[in-house]
Amino acid sequence: MAEKTNKTVRIHNKSDKPDNIVEKENEIFQECEDLEAQMPKFLRSFFVYLKGNVLPMTRLAYLHDIKFFFTYLLEETDLIKGDTIDKITLKELDSVRAVDVNMFLDYCRKYKVETDKTITIYENHNKTLARKKSSISVMFKHLYREEMVSKNITDGFDPIKVPKAGEREIKALQDDEVMVMLDAVSTGSGLTNHERSYWEKTKKRDKAILILFLTYGLRLSELQQLNISSFNFSRGEFKIYRKRGKESIMPMNNSVTMVINDYINHERADDSSLDPEYKDALFLSLQGRRMTERQIRELVKKYTSIAMKTSRKSGYSPHKLRATAATSLIGRGNSIYDVAALLDHEQVTTTQLYAKHKANVKRDLVHDMEWETERQETEKDKHE
Repeated sequence: MAEKTNKTVRIHNKSDKPDNIVEKENEIFQECEDLEAQMPKFLRSFFVYLKGNVLPMTRLAYLHDIKFFFTYLLEETDLIKGDTIDKITLKELDSVRAVDVNMFLDYCRKYKVETDKTITIYENHNKTLARKKSSISVMFKHLYREEMVSKNITDGFDPIKVPKAGEREIKALQDDEVMVMLDAVSTGSGLTNHERSYWEKTKKRDKAILILFLTYGLRLSELQQLNISSFNFSRGEFKIYRKRGKESIMPMNNSVTMVINDYINHERADDSSLDPEYKDALFLSLQGRRMTERQIRELVKKYTSIAMKTSRKSGYSPHKLRATAATSLIGRGNSIYDVAALLDHEQVTTTQLYAKHKANVKRDLVHDMEWETERQETEKDKHE
């Protein structure tokens, strides 16, 4: 077998998209290709189906799930005779029954992976199990439609109860907590001495990140991929790329314009000191590279934990700031249809979940029921 060589990948970009967006799309594409290369060749038509019918990140998630399912069949059952998953035959896969898939889903609830030095325990909730079930269902349905397997076994898969969207408590910051968070990033209040040493160098960047999340409800990937060239200050707008690859123009208000300009003009590293790859990146690490999604996630957890007076580990993710933007906008009386358009919700029913969770509603209701305070005031009136 020829030795695999690591070749430099160059993007010849003739589209209107920035290079970093095209590179990110290529990374997902290449990861999908690598996963497909590890699996049986008879799935080629299924891979073509996924490529043409689902979003790139969904395709990637499906492939990870299916590879894990094949690994389970190989290592935890006697259904597979080969020693690697690419050697699985169509006949072997045709011998898999619904009960085998149900056993796999049960296995996924909690399992361990051992290495020479560590034992890692993995535990999945029903939402993750439902996605794994969906991935396997899509594969078996495709193979049945293509007459590659003899039975459609998916009807026998056990149902997995996932809480309805309306049953979940929407996690979002309240307006007063948002103000505490913005005060923390502005003044350094609530930070440890160690955190303050970094904050002195990044406070304008951090504030710009939080304001963008809170104003537009951006997804983490959308914010992380922002460039200097994304912004047209003369028009008062900037461009983002949504998860389906479509462009979206966002108008800028005074707060956003102020914090972005303040960061670019007074804190962001000068282009002359940056590698060409990062000269256009908006949000930079202290090392002068584009911030990673993980770095942004940890930044958000830190400031939200200060707002909620909890541990750093218990701070909120960027997605919770997306929920905060939604609940705050709806709480101010904005139409759910307008909010859905701003947040790029595919269905307005998603936005309606936040309408049911208007900011501070529980607290306001309880404050209207001040029985003891009212009793004391009544007693006071009697004696006056």
